[in-house]
Order: sequence, then structure tokens, then C-alpha cells
Amino acid sequence: MLIDVDVLVLGTGIAGLSFALRASESGRVALVTKKSDTESNTNYAQGGIAAVMDPNDTFDAHIRDTHVAGAYICHKDAVDILVQEGPDRIRELVEFGVRFTRSSSSPEPTRLDLGREGGHSTRRIVHAADLTGREIERALVSQVKRNYDIRVFEHDHAIDLITERTGDKIVCRGAHVLDSETGDVMSFRAKVTMLATGGLSRVYLHTTNPEIATGDGVAMAYRAGAVIANMEFIQFHPTTLYVKEHEPGARSFLISEAVRGEGGILRLANGETFMEKYHEMGCLAPRDIVARAIDSELKASGDECVYLDVTHLDAEMITGHFPHIYETCLAAGIDITKEWIPIVPAAHYSCGGAVVDSNGCTSIENLYACGEVSCTGVHGANRLASNSLLEAIVFARRAAADVEKRIRSIDYADVAEYPLDKHTESIESGLIDDLITRLQTVMWKYVGIVRTNERLAKALAEIRDIAQQAETLYANGKLSARLLEVRNMALTSELIILSAQWRKESRGLHYNLDYPNLDDDNFKRDTILVKNGQNMPEMASVG
Repeated sequence: MLIDVDVLVLGTGIAGLSFALRASESGRVALVTKKSDTESNTNYAQGGIAAVMDPNDTFDAHIRDTHVAGAYICHKDAVDILVQEGPDRIRELVEFGVRFTRSSSSPEPTRLDLGREGGHSTRRIVHAADLTGREIERALVSQVKRNYDIRVFEHDHAIDLITERTGDKIVCRGAHVLDSETGDVMSFRAKVTMLATGGLSRVYLHTTNPEIATGDGVAMAYRAGAVIANMEFIQFHPTTLYVKEHEPGARSFLISEAVRGEGGILRLANGETFMEKYHEMGCLAPRDIVARAIDSELKASGDECVYLDVTHLDAEMITGHFPHIYETCLAAGIDITKEWIPIVPAAHYSCGGAVVDSNGCTSIENLYACGEVSCTGVHGANRLASNSLLEAIVFARRAAADVEKRIRSIDYADVAEYPLDKHTESIESGLIDDLITRLQTVMWKYVGIVRTNERLAKALAEIRDIAQQAETLYANGKLSARLLEVRNMALTSELIILSAQWRKESRGLHYNLDYPNLDDDNFKRDTILVKNGQNMPEMASVG
């Protein structure tokens, strides 16, 4: 089935939804999502959006905090854009109907309540209680459903981008998409395509991410020939609820960084504090430092978790500021106003992805990327808390403006339908599940918070074996969402490992015991991956 649209958007998080709303002013939009319209990492973002909204805050302070957290490989131009355009994008979200929490202490009733999170030098986190992502999704989905120029395709899974080579350029012409419910394949022919597929942390055994976060966008972009960067920088959220009965592969419940911003204290089982040993900001240190500190303490003690203590804070403040966290912990048998919260780190966010310019354009013509699937250069080696949602809305807006300028000059090209007839062999679902569990276990064990050369080498051998099996199944097997996911997860994992092996230093989220120090002379730069002629990754030098 061939479907013609002006703009094809893959993904329905804050990046995809906000881009689609703006891009619909330029033409017909198809919005494709693997699950329901609100299932995305955005929906699980508790903390909020970092932006300079307080008259006592400054752009320079937010810019400085971002560079410090990013271990000084953030791109200056991208960070400047992010911070300076952020406040206007927040105001646009309010116009879209997002109900952010207002300050009860300000004499101005319209003043937003601003929280503080790790790595920030002041309070600048705009939030909607502790369910900011869900509130943003609600408002944007409501706008999309009222927009007659946007057609939403739910429970559909992109297989691959459709590209052609013109001279020395690769041009994107749309994407092949599997209807997971019918088994049919729709070939979307589009003038421009936006990758807004979100994250990849489901490649790890323990993660805060929903099931859909399997690295599909990065894998598709790489296979199509796009430049990929900084895949070694995987952020492990330091504080997720630890439950002893936690099953491998399940989504961990995230305890927002804002809890520490309001005065939460990290403690060992014996009650001792420990963060002061690792950073001058203590419990408000950047996430990479907190995660490594917890990892180090757990390995030293042999304990299964550490604790986050808010019992010294006002109970009404806790239940008022963090109602979702309070109720979820209560359901798990923990009254956080009276008991410490058991917590462990879990895979949370990827700072790398498809390289884009300041307008969201990838190295492939007519292909854009936005949100976690992209690499704008904003995050460097470690994302500053709550900069991710800000990045999505800022660069989605810029991408939509670029599409508006260019789309009238882009013509459709002939597109062949997907060869579905070669995918006829039945595959036992258990076989795919076993491959995914094996992959997640390898990544968690060998490519986690702390790495070594030996662990990375073992991981690469295992992941390449899994990738080969996944490609063999894909070649002739009946298509399914899980088959496509394991194929993408294996490739994405390989890119993470290769990037980690190349960076022979410890910077930000990448910590290698064999190279524990910074090496600014050789590695104060991005890690760039491109596909060679044999469809294998290779490193490309970049200044």
C-alpha cells in the first residue's frame, strides 16, 4: 500500500507531536506511533523542563550549568539556542493548554512554580506537579486530535527509511511501516521525514523507559547512511525505586531528581550520607556522578540498594509537590513521609543519536531528527537534568520552520513498495524473547555505569552474535514488532559498544576503569560513527 503525505513523522513524544502541529501548517502530516498516541518517554518525564523563567536567573547561568554537566563537549551554538529560545517555547506550551504548576508564594498569580534539580545552580524547573511529561502529552495530543491536517497511525512500526542516492547525496523519500495488527506494510512517500522515535534504554535489563524505547530511530538512520554521534554516553538515572521482586526487563519507577532538589538526602543502609565524598554539590551533583557514587557504594557494601530520605521534610509539601511519587511508593508499601525510599540506578537516557544541525537536519537530505533520537550537541557527555524536554520543543520548532521554507521546492520521487512476499517463515516468539533477554543482560553486565576494556570486548562479541541471528530471522521471517525491535536493539547496542571502545578516557557518562582520567588532548570531541561500504560501522575523525 502506497500512501502519499507531505510530512511523515515517526514518533509521538513531545518532539514528534510539537513538530507535527507546526508542520501541519505546511502540508498534510502522517504521525506514526508504535503504540497508543501517548506512549513515549515524554509521558514518563516527571521532573519538568529547565528554562530561564525567573527574573533573577540568567541565560549565562543556564548555559554554564549545561556545559559543566556535559563535561565541556557540548556544542556552544546549540546550547545558546536551547537556552535563549527556551522561555518562548514554554510560553507556547502554555498556549497549547499545558497546565504547569503555579507558585503559591509569589504575589503574581501567573508566576510559574520553579523547582531545582541536580547540576542546576538555581531554581529553573518548570513542572506540572510530578507528572510534567504526562500533562504535556495530554495537551499536545488534544491539539493533534483537533487538527484535520494530521492523521495518526497507531500500533504501526517503521521498518526502514526509504532512500535513494543522487550523486554523492543520500535523499530520504519516506519510510516503510508495518501495521502490527494486520501484518500489512504501508509505504509512506513523503517530501520530508522526521525521526522522533525517542530513546533506546530498553537495550538494558533495568530501565526507566517504556517498552517502545528500543533504539529504532538510531538503527534506521544508521542503516540509511546517516552520521551518528556520542552513543557511548548513556545516562543512568541514579534514583529509581528498588523493589526486591523487580523482574528483569520491567520498567523501573523513576524517583524524580526534583525530590533531591527539594532537600532529599541520599543515605546508606546504616544511615550514613556519602555524596559529600564525591562532589561539592553533594546530593545535587550531576546525574553521572551520583549514579557512579551509588554504584561504587553498592559494590563496596554488597547491599542491593541505597536510600533517599525525605522524612525530615514537611509531609504536606511532599504529598503536594510529588503526589504521583507518593502514591506509587505507598502502593509499594512505603510511606515516604515516614520511611526512606530504597533506590538503585537504571538506564534512562541517551545523549547520542543521529547528528543534526541547528534546524534538526540530519546528514541525509529531507530527513530530520528531533528529541532523544537526535544529537544536537546540547548534552555533550552528560545531559543536564530537564534539558531533554526543552531540547525537544526548541529544535522541533526550528525544524518545522525549516520545513516551511523548503517543502514547496521538494518533489515526490518514485517509491517501490516493500517486498513483503519474502517474509514468509514463521518464528517462535520465544526465540525472539530469548534473544532480547540475552541482549539486555549483556548490556547491563558489560556496558553499564562502569566499564572496562575486557567487558566491552566480551559485550561486542556477544552482541554481534545476537545481531547476526536477528538479521537471519529478519531476512525471511514473518514481520512482527518484536522482530523489528530485536534487529534494531542489536545494531544500536553495537554502536554503543564501538563508541565506548573508541573513547579511551573517562568523561561524563562514560567511565572506563582502564582509562579513569580525562584526556582533553585526544578526546575532547564527539565520537562519530558512519557506515562503510560493507554495512559495518567505522569511526570518523572529527575536530
